[in-house]
Amino acid sequence: MPRHVYDVCPGFGRLHHLPLAIENCGESVIFEKAPENAVALGQNSAEIMLLLGLEDKMAATAFWPNDVLPELADANDQIKLLTVEFPTLESVLQQRPDFVAAMLTTLMGPDSKVAKRADFEDLDIPAYLSPSACSTTQDTGDAYGSRDQLWNMDLLYQEIDDLSRIFDVQDRGQTVIADFKTREAALRNTFSKNEDLTFLFWFSSASPADDAYLGGGNGPSGFIADLLGGHNALETKAEWPTANWEGIIAADPTVIVATQVDRNRWELDEAENKIAFLQSDPTVSQMEAVRKGRIVVMSGAAMNPSIRTLYGAEEIAGQLKTIDLSE
Repeated sequence: MPRHVYDVCPGFGRLHHLPLAIENCGESVIFEKAPENAVALGQNSAEIMLLLGLEDKMAATAFWPNDVLPELADANDQIKLLTVEFPTLESVLQQRPDFVAAMLTTLMGPDSKVAKRADFEDLDIPAYLSPSACSTTQDTGDAYGSRDQLWNMDLLYQEIDDLSRIFDVQDRGQTVIADFKTREAALRNTFSKNEDLTFLFWFSSASPADDAYLGGGNGPSGFIADLLGGHNALETKAEWPTANWEGIIAADPTVIVATQVDRNRWELDEAENKIAFLQSDPTVSQMEAVRKGRIVVMSGAAMNPSIRTLYGAEEIAGQLKTIDLSE
């Protein structure tokens, strides 16, 4: 979708319906005016705002597993980057935000080491948490929780709509949503259901000897697999399960998704290093998916519930055309 195709609203800054109340994760957030100095905690929150043409209303961003979408790079260059990792609450407050949006409970949640919603409420700063983040259940001891139902884009569409209303650019939000729905439907119509087609999504590992961080069965990775006609090789409800290579081999996926993570924390963040390990390890290299060259690359950010999930599905879809999936 082309950037900067929107006309600037003459009344921007003054919400059409004052005050605006947004119901968000069990909280009612009140806005007297559209934010002018927002902080986005997480790549998805930032990229939604950028897609909505709000770069001049953004003070800073943080937590980027991957580089920004190329078409948003120029706009993103105008905004201060606090860190590609988890920021401190102090660094966020130093930006004097009048609105803070977060994509994960680890960035803004009851057990977050960054911030709790109350930290902002106490300072009269409206705060918003991604509906995808608060739709998980926290009964696993895992900070990211688990899902009983398969994640879908409806939660993302709600988030885009909410943010467009908060910034009083509803028409822009509907344009973005319509574009995404068209692309989602195109993928759904391209791939037929195949009960034997399974995908394993490998985000990263601290080292080859450590357990791998994988995409859970009902999370965005499972959604991508479903969109492409298959299903997740991992049937766990946990959003971000870990597994050793014995468990991964036992899962026997048809396709292995080796993600590219740009944050530069571990060597295995790099897709090429993942592939090198898969092809050289004496045991792992004997997996059928590896032997038959069924390894595809996708942005790691797509494994978070985000706009990048759809982009990731499109990345894999293009590569599947070159892979022989027959037995």
